[in-house]
Amino acid sequence: MKSDLLDKASEIVTDPLVLVNLVSQRVRQLNSGRSPLIPTRPSMGVADIALTEIIEGKIKLIQREAP
Repeated sequence: MKSDLLDKASEIVTDPLVLVNLVSQRVRQLNSGRSPLIPTRPSMGVADIALTEIIEGKIKLIQREAP
């Protein structure tokens, strides 16, 4: 995972725990066969892909109201 991507994604999703959960969930999806939402390079790991998708606005956090 590249630290510059992590820094940029942290500006978008400011809560570190939420960012970790969001990236983890997307990594699971990518590992299970989902297609990346961005053009990728062979040198990119799945965490880098997930972070780049967050940075580019392809994945957004939706706030739900508590019941």
